[in-house]
Amino acid sequence: MTERDEKLELKAESITVEGTETPTHVTDEYDSPWKEAIEHFFPDFMAFYFPDACAQIDWPKEYAFLDNELRAVVQDAELGKRFVDKLVRVTLCTGGEKWVYIHIEVQGSQQAEFAERIFVYNYRLFDRYHRPIASMAVLADVHVNWKPDYFSYNVLGCETSIHFPIAKLTDYHDQLEALQVSDNPFAIVTAAHIQTQRTRKDDTARYQAKRLLVRLLYERQWERQKVVDLFRVIDWMMRLPEELAQELWQEINDIEESTKMQYVTSVERFEIAKVRQEGLLEGVTQGVIQGVIQGESKLLRKQLARRFGDLPNWVSDKLSSAGEQDLEHWGEAVLTAPTLDAVFGNDTTH
Repeated sequence: MTERDEKLELKAESITVEGTETPTHVTDEYDSPWKEAIEHFFPDFMAFYFPDACAQIDWPKEYAFLDNELRAVVQDAELGKRFVDKLVRVTLCTGGEKWVYIHIEVQGSQQAEFAERIFVYNYRLFDRYHRPIASMAVLADVHVNWKPDYFSYNVLGCETSIHFPIAKLTDYHDQLEALQVSDNPFAIVTAAHIQTQRTRKDDTARYQAKRLLVRLLYERQWERQKVVDLFRVIDWMMRLPEELAQELWQEINDIEESTKMQYVTSVERFEIAKVRQEGLLEGVTQGVIQGVIQGESKLLRKQLARRFGDLPNWVSDKLSSAGEQDLEHWGEAVLTAPTLDAVFGNDTTH
């Protein structure tokens, strides 16, 4: 085992994976459910939170999620944590540009640098693709009056700014009944998020709220896969202690028997639990690895600047998109290489 592997193993062991212990109140999980919901129901996401933008998109045309591309562009911009960030390429119905990019952030906590991060990501993405970038944010925190929607600065007569649309989940707190009767899947997701926050320390109240949302799914009589996908999101977000979780499964059995509709089979129930646990483990592993890579990239950047002075853009581009093996190789080369080009081997095209 290499020294790097030992570091990863130690870091992974220091993180408690949800589900491996039995705390009094289970740890809430927002990130993965939001990601899954947006990926499964992206047109509904846009229609619910950003209807004006939604109306301008040609939905019969294919749209594409570009998560890897987003990470490559912004991985070294440490400007606060968020639940989810997504980059989606869509086609417009009309207008000068045939297709554009939508950058979405779901922000779970109040942060002073949030609007600045939107600004930074927007201009980095524009610089990368040279296409219009529409930034949008869902604010999922609990602070009612925190609604950042612009960032700007003015120096020597030069003004730079960005204004971006936001959706604030606290605005829906008094609309739970309306959310529960809406035909948009993200009304259910929004209700689940609000109820998860409200019942953070009350397992019984969460069980009752979750049971109601599950009943509403069956009452919609949506196609089976849609119900299963939404159930996975709700089940993942509104986590219950094992005893109450089993009680809910019995409730679902009763609902399916009374409605003569079997949506979530016993096999799927096993798979839902398995995928959720694997997703948590994978998220921990990927998070640890990504953190190590970012740390090594920063360290190498400092070493290069110390030896060779200001770094050209092509070096920054290489470091931003580098993998683990590249960083390790360059980290060894920087100790003895006579020039900056020599650090990166024979590839001197830039």
